[in-house]
Amino acid sequence: MRPPVTAIGADPLPPGALEVETVGMTMRFGSFTALEDVSIRVAPGTFHALLGENGAGKSTLVKCIMGFYHATAGQLMVGRREAEIADPRDARALGMGMVYQHFTLVPSLTVAENLVISRADAPVVIDWAKERAGLEAFMAAMPFRVPLDQPVARLAAGEKQKLEILKQLYLGSRFLILDEPTSVLTPDEADEVLGHVRGLCEAGEISVLMITHKFREVTAFADEVSVLRRGRLVGQGHVADLSHAQMAAMMIGAEKEQRPVARSGLRGAPMLELRGVKAADRSGLKEIAVESLTVHAGEIVGIAGISGNGQMELMEVLTGQRAARGGEIRVQGVPYGATRAEAQSHAVRYLPEEPLRNACAPRMSVIENIAFRSFDRNGAGRRFWLSANEMRAAARDLIGAFKVKVADPDGPIAALSGGNVQRAVLARELTGEVKLLVISNPCFGLDFAAVSEIRARIVAARNAGAAVLLMSEDLDEVLELSDRVLVMSEGRITYEVPAAEAKIAEIGHYMGGHAA
Repeated sequence: MRPPVTAIGADPLPPGALEVETVGMTMRFGSFTALEDVSIRVAPGTFHALLGENGAGKSTLVKCIMGFYHATAGQLMVGRREAEIADPRDARALGMGMVYQHFTLVPSLTVAENLVISRADAPVVIDWAKERAGLEAFMAAMPFRVPLDQPVARLAAGEKQKLEILKQLYLGSRFLILDEPTSVLTPDEADEVLGHVRGLCEAGEISVLMITHKFREVTAFADEVSVLRRGRLVGQGHVADLSHAQMAAMMIGAEKEQRPVARSGLRGAPMLELRGVKAADRSGLKEIAVESLTVHAGEIVGIAGISGNGQMELMEVLTGQRAARGGEIRVQGVPYGATRAEAQSHAVRYLPEEPLRNACAPRMSVIENIAFRSFDRNGAGRRFWLSANEMRAAARDLIGAFKVKVADPDGPIAALSGGNVQRAVLARELTGEVKLLVISNPCFGLDFAAVSEIRARIVAARNAGAAVLLMSEDLDEVLELSDRVLVMSEGRITYEVPAAEAKIAEIGHYMGGHAA
């Protein structure tokens, strides 16, 4: 089934897992050096993890390997032979493939159709009897399988990720790059998928280079790890010899290492109460229904769940962006409609997912965005808005206090990195009295240092007496921050447990839509 792999300008490479090595790989974009003298070897049949903060050079490295970029300097060795890869087609010809963070499948087509059309030699007129026989033989040789006749749209997230990996194996890939492969999977699904990949490595079928930020997965499945920081290779080693703390220190540098904020204070009175709240989901065909949800002052309630199970709609209901069809929302015991006046009166603040898109005016300045909560609340009643000097002075104080890295505070907030947009929005939302903080995926896509700081700010707000409702698709984040953990599945709260008693496997079962 798999086509023979021929190295560029060389005899066919031997069968089995490929050895891939970068030697002194450097990539410059004008005066900016994204990657400098990086040498990493992925031995045949091994599972190699690649760690690093955002902007560390991970994506640049794998794009150089796969032929999306042409390295400024250095070499790529495949099977201990120098390889010149002009484009991704050359990488595929050498037996290298990549599984991306987001699915690249055609939802309306079946599994079989997705596999066949992925081939460069797919015929114009497909003989399905012949192709079906070949696909059945291929599936029979795989350690896991996906139903060939099932439309991709009906597959669960774990099955889609399996199919992405199967597609690469079907195309003859013997070296796989996995880019955050478990970001949309439950813990059970993630362990199953990576367990199968690990098994293929141990069988000598493939070698793997996985980009990830989940230390648990590195420890559980990887043989070796390499760490990039600011475009340089700063650490390597056998996973068995390294602790999570050591890996984190390599990623962020010892001088930046932060300790978690200690929890303090007692749980207070109910701050947010939802009773029988219903709303249409994003498709308009189904609804979310939250029968009962209470968040007390001085506690963080975390809602875990896979994307698309109603978290986004719940956030929109609480922020007034989606109308509720029924039920009641109360803040401090009184009905709450999420108007600006009500949010100000009850000291309710929000940090939605993708704040640049959902909580900012991208073309307005950093100063103006930080002033959104205060421009009409000067207290003296002299005018409706603050003066430019007042806004600038207040914003500069907050920029310093929240360590927002900004070249020009008068420049557009869209020019900031993701982590600094988050810091700027947190600076705005956590300034002054905060009684209720509603957050969605606060650290999605951020680097390790930004994650550490933002989570510390959230815990500090809780310690100061704020009630915090945290919705996150990152189960590790929910478990780290929460006092109580809830699971949302198919638009409903299906499980609740004190964080101290939470078990990952049990939560994962409920996230997947069934009881433990």
